[in-house]
Amino acid sequence: MTKTILRTLLPALLASWTWSASAAIRLPSILGSHMVLQRKSDARFWGWANPAEKVSITTDWDATVHEAVADSGGRWNVNVKTPDAGGPYKVTLNGSNGIVLEDVMIGEVWVCSGQSNMEWSGDQSVPQALEEAPNANNPKIRFFHIPKSTSDHPQDNCAGSWKVCTPEEMIHFSAIGYFFGKELQSELKVPVGLISSNWGGTPAEVWTPGEVVQNDSELVAAAGKLQPFAWWPKDPGKCYNAMIHPITPFAIAGAIWYQGESNTGTAGSYEKLFTRMIGAWREAWGREFPFYYVQIAPFAYGQPFVGALLREAQTRSASCANTGMVVVSDLVDDIKNIHPVNKRDVARRLANWALAETYGHQGILYRSPVFRSMEVQGSKVRIRFDHVDQGLQARNGEPTEFQIAGADRKFVPARATIEGDEVRVWSPDIAEPVAVRFGFSNTAMPNLFSGAGLPVNLFRTDEWPVDTRGDAK
Repeated sequence: MTKTILRTLLPALLASWTWSASAAIRLPSILGSHMVLQRKSDARFWGWANPAEKVSITTDWDATVHEAVADSGGRWNVNVKTPDAGGPYKVTLNGSNGIVLEDVMIGEVWVCSGQSNMEWSGDQSVPQALEEAPNANNPKIRFFHIPKSTSDHPQDNCAGSWKVCTPEEMIHFSAIGYFFGKELQSELKVPVGLISSNWGGTPAEVWTPGEVVQNDSELVAAAGKLQPFAWWPKDPGKCYNAMIHPITPFAIAGAIWYQGESNTGTAGSYEKLFTRMIGAWREAWGREFPFYYVQIAPFAYGQPFVGALLREAQTRSASCANTGMVVVSDLVDDIKNIHPVNKRDVARRLANWALAETYGHQGILYRSPVFRSMEVQGSKVRIRFDHVDQGLQARNGEPTEFQIAGADRKFVPARATIEGDEVRVWSPDIAEPVAVRFGFSNTAMPNLFSGAGLPVNLFRTDEWPVDTRGDAK
């Protein structure tokens, strides 16, 4: 009789126990002790609980009791206003169980994303990261690292936990991300939270919502040209679903990005892809946050001009609102190494964009000169630039990496001289010049800079087809 009763009741008891266990309020990993919340924002708290369960949230920074009720799917969310920077604070959540988040800071939160040049850390023996690590004790910098993962569908959660900046933690974190955060923290005097979501080798397609690519025939065709590799995904949306979408409810100040090397074979569609990716991220976060990115560095790619064309696409992408591009053509010590070792100066240039444009700091010279116009004057061409801070300078001789062509479209090396904020270009072999190119190759490292020390961006004045066939020279 007892066995019969147990056989009858056991399934119900197990079901009841399972339901009770699953009913506990839970949080996504991005909400945890040691986190940094974006200051002066409507910071969203969200998670899961028993359907119709009431969840209450109290914080140290105000006396308000915030309440939410889980919907029929067990999901709940509530916005909590954050004050100006400060901390540490405690956040307490109560429902059928209680959760206490300790050591919560309020400050500035940035996403650091892209492929290997953003990902690399002391784990990859980045010299500057190794040198910095012993001194990297800063409780006002916090790290959240998202491990490599993919998904066919947008996910609600990801792995990871917030860590305080210590030598042991910094050595594993994005070197550019860390140095960027260190600059901001030093200048702003507020806590800084850095979210690292990177995967070496990945094309931009995997960081873009799948439907953005799939709804455009040009992007579909370009994605079809990507070669499969054993070490990273190539299908649209795979990393976005697993490594970006889960954190989109979390309030941020902005994003920094270093990627493009894996899209050199599809440079013609990169501007559309990249700007639509930025737009999709902003739509997911619900605001047009600043997005600052690094132009890919000189490198000896196997096909001619593919790197130059990708950098050109990145330059055009800067017309997208509230973006900024860092030029790093002078920060390379080996054109056969796709991972330039100087990460500190790259991060400093990104930080200067943020400090000037996002935080309104005055007196920072952060824009590289860019081509504005050309004027043919007899056998010479006069080139004018925007963002020429403190004039122009050529290091170690006259300006290099200029080429000039006539109507036959055959470019030859050109001579150049600086005249104030302009450059005059000519060649004794071209009597009637039509077009000028500057730094337009895979490996060009020109010696032309603004007076403030920032490299002049590559350009070409023509729109002629560029032959990328054959071996690069």
